[in-house]
Amino acid sequence: MDWLYWFKPWEASILVAGATAVAAILFLKGSARSKPSFQQKSYFWAGLVSVYLVSHTQFDYYSEHQFFIHRLQHLVLHHLGPFLIVLSRPSATLLGGMPPRIRRVFRLMAGWRPVQYLIRALCNPIVAVTLFCGLIGFWLLPAIHFTAMIDWRLYRLMNWSMFVNGLIFWGLVLHPGPILSVRLSPGSRIVMMLAVAPPQIVMGAMIFFASQELYPIYTICGRAIGGLSALADQQIGGIILWIHGAMMSAIGVLIVVRNELMPRKHVRQEQSS
Repeated sequence: MDWLYWFKPWEASILVAGATAVAAILFLKGSARSKPSFQQKSYFWAGLVSVYLVSHTQFDYYSEHQFFIHRLQHLVLHHLGPFLIVLSRPSATLLGGMPPRIRRVFRLMAGWRPVQYLIRALCNPIVAVTLFCGLIGFWLLPAIHFTAMIDWRLYRLMNWSMFVNGLIFWGLVLHPGPILSVRLSPGSRIVMMLAVAPPQIVMGAMIFFASQELYPIYTICGRAIGGLSALADQQIGGIILWIHGAMMSAIGVLIVVRNELMPRKHVRQEQSS
């Protein structure tokens, strides 16, 4: 068996390949300056590689021809990949890997009022929660989903929107410090993660308990895995959205709680000593 075959892109995308390469090069160059920990490096590479594998290999073929694999793809693009990348806290490392001129441009852009207004709007808890759940529901609307799966431009827009939105949301709720001038309390971040779980559970349950095929595009194009009925495929996809999507919120809450308790624990130890 040719294992390299599985790593060949099903549909080559210069944007995906280029963005992955740029991120990898910047992180490698920046690591020599900022000296991220082994844990940070592990999180970053695990997140970047997982996003690349589900979007620019033969996995992409299966996600276009099997609903539950498509849900796995979006679980990585919207949840797991951004989650891991954010945990690596790569901002300083990526900026350190940029040429000085590019770095100055980024800092100037961050200071522009229109950019600051946009960031404040996206970082608003209600807006962030609504966008996070709304994008999942929008792309799962049967008519929208059908069109996105047959139009390669919409398909790529769908995947990119999920990934970028995942970076914004998980960056907002997992990052302990302020994002530019926006700072959220640990309680607000925990509430946000808890708030996105019920809509995912409801959407997953609706798909799981549907008595008819909601996404006939996979039947029309032919399913990649033979012997699996349309309803069974749909039910597995519903479970992935139902359970695993909500599970990421639970893990995020535990991380925020741990990060809040650890400094207090260190303070008590110093006081006792």
